[in-house]
Amino acid sequence: MSEEIEKEQEQKVEIEKLEQDVKPTNKKIIVFNFILILVIFIGLFLYMVKVDGIENIKELLHQVDYKWVLAGMVCLGIHWICEASNLHTPLKKMYPNQPFSNSFKVSMLGQLFNNITPFSSGGQPMQAYELTKTGKRVSDSLSAMAMKFIITQTALVVSTVVVVLFEFSFFADLMQNYVWIAIVGFILNILAIIVVILAGIKKKMITFFTTPIIKLLGKIHIFKHPEDTIEKLDKSIDHFREQFLFMKSEKKMVIKMFITAVIQSFAYYSITYMIYRAFGNTGITFWQIIPTQAFLLLIMTFIPTPGSGLGAEGGFYLLFSSIFQQGTINMSILFWRVYTFYLPIIVGAFFLIPIRKRIKKDSKI
Repeated sequence: MSEEIEKEQEQKVEIEKLEQDVKPTNKKIIVFNFILILVIFIGLFLYMVKVDGIENIKELLHQVDYKWVLAGMVCLGIHWICEASNLHTPLKKMYPNQPFSNSFKVSMLGQLFNNITPFSSGGQPMQAYELTKTGKRVSDSLSAMAMKFIITQTALVVSTVVVVLFEFSFFADLMQNYVWIAIVGFILNILAIIVVILAGIKKKMITFFTTPIIKLLGKIHIFKHPEDTIEKLDKSIDHFREQFLFMKSEKKMVIKMFITAVIQSFAYYSITYMIYRAFGNTGITFWQIIPTQAFLLLIMTFIPTPGSGLGAEGGFYLLFSSIFQQGTINMSILFWRVYTFYLPIIVGAFFLIPIRKRIKKDSKI
């Protein structure tokens, strides 16, 4: 009984911390969200007008094959559904009454806040905060997201490596000036997976490295209360270890999530191919576009701007300008960012509207 009371008190403290991090900034983030959309969109459009000319833009839009645009929307929808499914699957195991509609809402809020914060750092706290409203423990929510992260990143790296091997000559020729960036991108993503896995099986190894780093950051005033941060990290690792053992015992669930993550990755990569075809481009196959887009996604992860702004557009231009027909690359970048940046923000912001609605509390079995 005392253990249950202790857990309830711990949950209240965790929720209060999340509220401090998330709730007061909601209105500011929403305002910043629309300002960001407007500024980046106008900046990119003005650049297009200057480079391509307004008449050429009108002609290009008139010539667009909109069945490929629609196909891109279908791919985006599949990507969103798979993303939500891989959050829903572990939550459903822990909380049998968890509805998919709530998992989808939480997933889209993650899309919103990931796109408007540097390094996609705002998504998980907001998702955990939203899940507390239906009675989920913060630690359970974070553990479910950690599971999703491990499996999704593993699927991303594995599927990319497989496709690159099949189209190695094309990819090597295209990436000959950026090979070192590709290698660094793969290594960093693999290291991220390893670190999370080690947190689940080798706690002492993780704390051996993280504790002195946190203390150092405390001394230079990056962390105001380093001891509290160390304690919080220690508890988070303990909770994650519990869920990691749970994940090891649920092999069918992990396989299901891995397959879903592979479908999610290919759906996201396919958007670029749909844009490629929408503007009348031919000559490059679907399987040649895929590894190039996968590589762009890997390096975007480490661009320290909200939504990888500017870096994403620049990377797309560098990688695809030699593939897309002359005069179509700038409009293609705009369409690609609408799919991968603007729409997730707009749709995610829509899910903020019912955020104060009362939801029936869920209980863990």
